[in-house]
Amino acid sequence: MANRLLSALITPLVGENPITLQILGICSALAVTTTLDTALVMSAAVTCVLALSGASISAIRRFLPRSVRIIVQITIIASFVIIVDLVLKAFAYEISLRLSVFVGLIVTNCIILARAEGFAMHNGILASTLDGIGNGLGYALILVVVGSIRELFGHGTLLDIQIFWTTAKGGGFEPVQLMLLPPSAFFIIGCIIWFIRTRRPEQVDKSEFQIRREAQEEAR
Repeated sequence: MANRLLSALITPLVGENPITLQILGICSALAVTTTLDTALVMSAAVTCVLALSGASISAIRRFLPRSVRIIVQITIIASFVIIVDLVLKAFAYEISLRLSVFVGLIVTNCIILARAEGFAMHNGILASTLDGIGNGLGYALILVVVGSIRELFGHGTLLDIQIFWTTAKGGGFEPVQLMLLPPSAFFIIGCIIWFIRTRRPEQVDKSEFQIRREAQEEAR
């Protein structure tokens, strides 16, 4: 039992990371990783919603008719998203403004509904909570890496602390403007996925079709 709970918490970090393996939650990863602080806040928000919604859905799963389960799941997720959004506006208003609508759009994050339907509906409250935390941390790991790289090379800072002195401030570093554009997050995430799958070949997708030997010989 303890090993199973520990696995639910640890496995999503690298082995079954929701971004690098399942390719979920990519849209928010593009939007909120311009700086490290927004990436951290978004990660915390998603982790809270994952853990709380997973526990709540698991608690009522035996009383939930299959015909309305998706509607109920989305309603529960949306309720926690609203709470998280209000907390951010109350205690971190400036970052809340910078995150804009993306906190509210957590309700559409594929990771949350996937864990609710795929795990919380079939497991206990504690396991579902740990699964939510684990997937939130796996999501956070990628966002922190991407946010750190983009802020460091795009602004020369980390958490607004000057690391590289830019030419505008008398230093020798010229910020890479590409890092401030959404496509840079795609490139960075792609490199992370490539690196992980070279180290873990079992994560590489199998070919959907095999090239015939005759075609290979003709190509030569």
